[in-house]
Amino acid sequence: MPRIGQIVLAADLGGTKIAAARINSRGQVTHYRQSPTPPQGGRAALDALLDRLASLPQTGACAVAVGVPGLAYPDGSVWAPNIPGWTRMPLGGALRKRFRLPVVVESDRNALVVGEAWRGAAQRRRDVVFVAVGTGIGAGILAGGRLLRGRAELAGAVGWMAVRDRFLAAYGRRGCLETHAAGPAIGKAASRRLNRPVTARDVVRLARRGNAQARRIIEEAGRTLGLGLANLVSVLNPEMIVIGGGVAAAGDLLLGPARQSMRQWAQPLAARQVRIVRSRLGTRAGLLGVAKLAFESPAVRGGAKTARPKAG
Repeated sequence: MPRIGQIVLAADLGGTKIAAARINSRGQVTHYRQSPTPPQGGRAALDALLDRLASLPQTGACAVAVGVPGLAYPDGSVWAPNIPGWTRMPLGGALRKRFRLPVVVESDRNALVVGEAWRGAAQRRRDVVFVAVGTGIGAGILAGGRLLRGRAELAGAVGWMAVRDRFLAAYGRRGCLETHAAGPAIGKAASRRLNRPVTARDVVRLARRGNAQARRIIEEAGRTLGLGLANLVSVLNPEMIVIGGGVAAAGDLLLGPARQSMRQWAQPLAARQVRIVRSRLGTRAGLLGVAKLAFESPAVRGGAKTARPKAG
């Protein structure tokens, strides 16, 4: 177990922002800081991430941990499709060189589910799925308390679930579920029906003000999301599914139809056992998740430096 007082310097790298904080072994978050991700990507994004972590007080740090929006390979390199130039960015090596500390680099979806299971809505649960619904749709999966990674670190690409029986060209780029239920799909549907450009955030705001058209659009996305949840429930039999990401701000406007659709389509016993809830940690779930993985890594527990823990 990590020693009381140990600190992880944690960062959550996104396509538009970089968040960083100091996190102790009890899950307390301090010195939270946020800055934009340079839109040009490449080395500029790497330098911005390193500088954001370096701006945190270094006293007592036992590791550096970063969640990334894509694939984190065992050697610490990263493929992040929404950051230009990050096809195999050697992030782990750059972090070790800058900070001279053990390093953990993990996909954001895995960090999210670990964070919620540590200090969020899924505490003390071992079979959990975190579904992030935002610009895209992805999932982190805990099975028996272990991360489910897959052969090529691709487990959790649930935006590619088939929820329609006729293939459209868009599915080859974004995946079927993502095409119909992610934030851009909600914004696109609303822009068409309202005859003006709006985002998913706008649609949620309109729905809360009583706009019937906006409510219907969110409910349709919720029912489609529920089909994906039904597949997850039937295949994985989780105790809980936690919904996060920007679209989760719609709350029960989205989750009500999603729960109803899930119960209709999922394996009946598994459907009755699972709970579907909103994230309790919000934007801090990823930071807490990578910190927890760092505390559990062999490097922090007393071994040599490593690019990631051996969870899953």
